[in-house]
Amino acid sequence: MKISVVIPTLNEEESIGHVLDKIPKDKKYDWEIIIVDGNSKDRTREIAEKKGAKVITEKRKGYGRAYKTGFQHASGDIIVTMDGDDTYPAEDITKLVEHLVKNNLDFISCERFSMMQKGAMSLTHKIGNMILTIATRMLFGVKIKDSQSGMWIFRRSILEDLNLTSDGMPFSEELKIEAWRKFRCEEVPIEYRERKGEVKLNTWKDGYRNLAFLIKKRFRKT
Repeated sequence: MKISVVIPTLNEEESIGHVLDKIPKDKKYDWEIIIVDGNSKDRTREIAEKKGAKVITEKRKGYGRAYKTGFQHASGDIIVTMDGDDTYPAEDITKLVEHLVKNNLDFISCERFSMMQKGAMSLTHKIGNMILTIATRMLFGVKIKDSQSGMWIFRRSILEDLNLTSDGMPFSEELKIEAWRKFRCEEVPIEYRERKGEVKLNTWKDGYRNLAFLIKKRFRKT
């Protein structure tokens, strides 16, 4: 079985080496590490390449755009995603993949709040996540605790059946909505840590866009 790990980056030289070192690369699997870099101005790409990752520069802006590009290049049976800031437990990838396979699941979304380290997320960010998660549950009936998590484990084969329209931050919630509509999904708690490097998320601006996207998607005529 081949596992593709897809990581979007933008100026993550402080953390990307640590993240790549933590990926288990268990010998019973074939591993592919893909960095989709948003034209970083630091040493992110250089460090990733030295660690053996395949680096793709994506100059088009957008969180969702980066993942779409990464998925197009991924050849694994299973795709794993995470951020490049060392907030997610890369060392748990094998365990999460085996949980997916053992339980005959198609998609796992990792829930951050149950095992969150102190200082890993601001109060404002927590409130914003809560509002967006409640909106996702109410508008789409998706019973999850963390609609904005960026760590997912899923079978690459499901991508062709997902209608993913967002190129921005709403991509995360849209992916979960689409997966829960059509496939066997589960939310699994993970440890979530304080990030290394500069915070790039604009809590209020991105939160408003995500909420507007949810409303538009729910009432869009198809």
